[in-house]
Amino acid sequence: MEAAQEKNVTRIPREFAGKRADVFLSDFLKDLSRSSIKRHIELGNILIDQKIFKPSKIISGGESLSVNIPPPEPCGIKGERADIEVLYEDSDIIVVNKPPGMVVHPGAGVTSGTLVNALVHMCGDLSGIGGKTRPGIVHRLDKETSGIMVVAKNDRAHGNLSEQFKIRETEKEYVAVVSGGMKKNSGVFTSPIGRSPSNRVKMTSFSRAARDAETRWEVAERLFGVTLVRVWPKTGRTHQIRVHFSENGFPVLGDKVYGGRKSRPRNSATLGALIKRHALHARSLGFTHPSTGSRVEFTAEIPEDMTSAIDFLRSRNV
Repeated sequence: MEAAQEKNVTRIPREFAGKRADVFLSDFLKDLSRSSIKRHIELGNILIDQKIFKPSKIISGGESLSVNIPPPEPCGIKGERADIEVLYEDSDIIVVNKPPGMVVHPGAGVTSGTLVNALVHMCGDLSGIGGKTRPGIVHRLDKETSGIMVVAKNDRAHGNLSEQFKIRETEKEYVAVVSGGMKKNSGVFTSPIGRSPSNRVKMTSFSRAARDAETRWEVAERLFGVTLVRVWPKTGRTHQIRVHFSENGFPVLGDKVYGGRKSRPRNSATLGALIKRHALHARSLGFTHPSTGSRVEFTAEIPEDMTSAIDFLRSRNV
């Protein structure tokens, strides 16, 4: 857990005259994100001339500044040991390869066995970051989807990464096995996606609340009754890849929600023994490191259950 930050200066340097208070504070309090600074201003933890002020206040220079920020509240989530592959870790971020079948964070009756439980055990300093229920989490993968995730280890990294995902500055590549033979070699799905009005578990393009969604794809290999595709989602709508491929007639192999009978080609019994989930894997993730400003990219190999299914389907091509 982060310790409380206590900084007191008698005067704000004259060089910041004419700048907004939140801009100055973002430079002065380097461990805090802009949104966190705004929250602490509203709570009265940061004062200028011993008074509460608006983040948009223009600095004159020479004012007194008082900062007294309490430590973040514990997230209340119990840490649990789990076999999670760590691809990279430093004081700001941890990049992991989420295994299939693991829920990202507690909720809806799930209180243990999640990625967050594992991360709290591995990195105690995640407590409180990003809120009590999702410490450090800036994006998510569905339970059955495997692959790359980046998690923030401090407030400033959390704000920075969240903004990158929001404004679509991250680069994501997935690998999927979809049912049926796709005739085109590449394409883009652009139908909007929103919550289904008839089934709250599902997402659909036939929703009044649908939001823009874009999924670029390319055929990697045509196999026995299925197609192996590389996928680059520009947006990050819930179930986006699964919805887009399903509504275009090629549901992800093994997708119990969006696939139905179409999600299993011939030899489904054998495939079902090899892979017991939908065949979708987040292969790579690129983003700007929140502290160094350098562009980084991480890759997670396709897990064994999915490669076994692909190898079996390749053998049927002969």
